[in-house]
Formats: sequence, C-alpha cells, structure tokens
Amino acid sequence: MTELSGKQIVMTGATGFIGSHVAKRFLDEGAEVYCLVRPESQKTDCLPVHEHLHRIPAQMDEAVECVPQIGHADAFLHFAWRGVNRQEIDSPEVQKLNIDGSLRCIEAAKLLGCQVFMDAGSRVEYGITSDGTMEESMECHPVNEYGKAKLAFFKQAKELCREMQMTYYHLRFFSVYGKGDHPWSIISTLTRELPEGKTVSLSACRHRWNFMDIADASRAVVELYRYSDGHRGECCAVNVASEDTRVLRDFVEEIHSLCGGRGKLEYGSFVQAKEGALSICPVNETIKRLTDGTWKEQVSFAEGIRRMLE
Repeated sequence: MTELSGKQIVMTGATGFIGSHVAKRFLDEGAEVYCLVRPESQKTDCLPVHEHLHRIPAQMDEAVECVPQIGHADAFLHFAWRGVNRQEIDSPEVQKLNIDGSLRCIEAAKLLGCQVFMDAGSRVEYGITSDGTMEESMECHPVNEYGKAKLAFFKQAKELCREMQMTYYHLRFFSVYGKGDHPWSIISTLTRELPEGKTVSLSACRHRWNFMDIADASRAVVELYRYSDGHRGECCAVNVASEDTRVLRDFVEEIHSLCGGRGKLEYGSFVQAKEGALSICPVNETIKRLTDGTWKEQVSFAEGIRRMLE
C-alpha cells in the first residue's frame, strides 16, 4: 500500500467539481499537489489555501513546458477537459483539442518520472446498452463526440502508458453529485428549487440510474492510488459509481421527501438529450479488485442529499 505523505501529485482540472475535492483529499493525506490552472480561470477559490498546494498557470496543452518547474512527480491526475457544455459537447474540433492536450499530459507525466497516470473518463463512453449494464470489459459505442473523444483517448493512452511502463487508470465517473456540481444537474436543480416551493420539470424518470456522492468519488481516486503499488503496470478503465442503482423516479421522490414535500414534480415535461432516457447500471468489480477488496462507499444517498440541503 502506498503511503501518501510526501508524494508529489500533479493535477489538471483541479478547479473543477471532482478535481477540487480530489486535490483536497490528497492534501489532507500529506501529499504535495501541483495544479495546472488555466491563467484565465475564475474558479481558483475552489482550491484550498495550503502550504503544500502549488498553482502553476498553464493550459493542459502546456504540461510539458511545466516539467522544469515541477521537477519530479509520483502521479499525474488529468481531470481537465474542454467543451462539456451542450454547445460544444458535439464539436469534433473541440474534442480533438482535448485529445491532443491530454496526450501532452502523458508526455509530461513520463518526463516527470510518474509511476501512475489517471484521467477522468465518463459513463457516456459506453453509449446505449441493451439493459443498461455498463462493465469495463464490454465494447463501447458512444453516441456524442464527447464520449467518442474520451474513448479514443483511453485507447491511445492505454498503449502509451504500457510502453512507458506507467500504471494507468481511466476513471469512468457516473453521476457524481454534491455541493459545487453544475447548477443544471438534476440533483442541484431539485435540491435548490423544491425547498423554495417551485415546480421542477422532469423526464418520465422511468429509467434506472446511479448517483455517487462527491465525498465517495474523490475518496475512490485516492484509494485507487493508495493501492496502485500492488497493481504496477496495469492499464485499464475503472468504473467509479455507487452500489445504489434504482429507477430514477425513486431517487427523485426521496429528494422530494427530504425537502419536506415542498415544491412540485412535473414528470414527462423535460426534453431529453439526444441519447434519450438511457438506463445506467454500472458494474463495480474492478475498483474493488484494484483496492484489494477494501473499497466500500460511505455516504448513503439520503445523507448526501441532506448535505446538499444544508
């Protein structure tokens, strides 16, 4: 098991929702964290003030140029990605820039002497499956350009990291929620608007879904790194998801109840994205194997929602 105190961790996307929580966890464990932050970023207040946190103004495309400033690192966590909004998510040009910049991060990781490279993948890489089951070994058929780009990078990165003898985990996050999430996400919307007595427009919510609290998602990243010494040289995708998969309406009704029944749920009035109402049923055996059977989430859905409502 890897001792985290004193480890040198390089990150991109550390001002993002998941990245900021991951950075804080590594700092709490005693690691030195070097964050590549876009010079024009307005979100630097997401990062804690900490003596072991080092901000480096740079785009992910400039990771190689940052190597002399950092010197050496043990792991590179690449969570930056442009064009996740609806305007750019289907732009081949924007997504190609993401792939090119991400490949530069792998190059930087090798120059820094990193033993481990992790990046943020996504459940959308799986595309449409017959029953919603999503397991890392299955063939993927992403629908949008964002999912296609994430999958294309994973395939290239897996081969490169094998050649470089770096352990590589492509973290396929499912629906992570918590304070700091996008304001338009379903949980952000429900926990914001229901307590105010507003009506929330929803899909029919008949498909199966999976939600994971940000505290568990960020801890999963740290635990995967903690146990990575025992899986040296392994290169694979890893689902990062909850064990709690249910019909979406069940989650929605639980939130409504936790909001004291305030507000109104309007089912069937929300226009779906082009993928439609897909069920997602992640299989979580890989993360358990890579943490030697120790992985177990700690935050129940009800507890996570209570934290959102505080």
